[in-house]
Amino acid sequence: MDLELFVSKYEPQKMIAIPLAILAVVLLILGSTYLNTGSPVNLGIEFTGGSLVTVHTTETTEDLAAKLANYPVKEIRDVGNRYMIQLGTMSDDEYRELALMIESEYDDSELKYMGPVYSKGLQEQALKYIPASFILMAIVVFLIFRNPLVSFMIVLSAFSDIAIAAACMDMAGVELSLGTVAALLMLIGYSVDSNILLNNRVLKRKGLVEEKIVGAMRTGLAMTSTTLSAILALFLVATFSYVISDSFTRINILYDISVVLIFGLLADMMNTWIMNANALRWYMGRSKGRGQRT
Repeated sequence: MDLELFVSKYEPQKMIAIPLAILAVVLLILGSTYLNTGSPVNLGIEFTGGSLVTVHTTETTEDLAAKLANYPVKEIRDVGNRYMIQLGTMSDDEYRELALMIESEYDDSELKYMGPVYSKGLQEQALKYIPASFILMAIVVFLIFRNPLVSFMIVLSAFSDIAIAAACMDMAGVELSLGTVAALLMLIGYSVDSNILLNNRVLKRKGLVEEKIVGAMRTGLAMTSTTLSAILALFLVATFSYVISDSFTRINILYDISVVLIFGLLADMMNTWIMNANALRWYMGRSKGRGQRT
């Protein structure tokens, strides 16, 4: 791709409109999920609680899934000579019925209840502190660049990265778990890092704005491509481990983390190098028109 042509060919306002339109659609998806489930993303067992069943059997995964079709099965994992089955929340009657069935059909079985790792109180606190973290991040960025527009665009890019990754989680059936929470937090740091790279190059170096953006883009895309290559390798290992040996199954936590990071990094490429870069083009163009040096 000719980066110079890509950066300078289109009007900044039109380019900025693309990521903003995508963000609007993403917010509609998250809002729809919130109305249906009470959360913008589907919560995993760490947030909702559930049950864990361990059975020793020669049945196949398909046989177990059919037998437990009336229960909220989250995952059936083959761990050699036994199966570990995660189930979501159930009523007391369903839990007793499941316990009787497991006890009557399987010897040396185990059924235990798993409480939510994050209580309702902690979830409510997270809803309060996450917006506060974005505000504090904006303050720090403002102290670095001393520019409200620059600070706002960096925070907006980070927010858009997280929102797009969360909407993709909903569409891909990936639940919010301890692993995906860590992946989302990693995306915040990565987004801020790439946007600071861009803004540092454009605001603190001399030269034509488009040339500075192209130089920053070459460095940023190289960094993101390297990271994506590593995450893609993680995704392939987590998804296709069974190719190596029949004793392996899909490693769900690594699969979930890699999916979130892939979606988030692709979103960051768009938000940083299309939305934020063109916002800087527009801002620097206005500043130059007012007689300020670039």
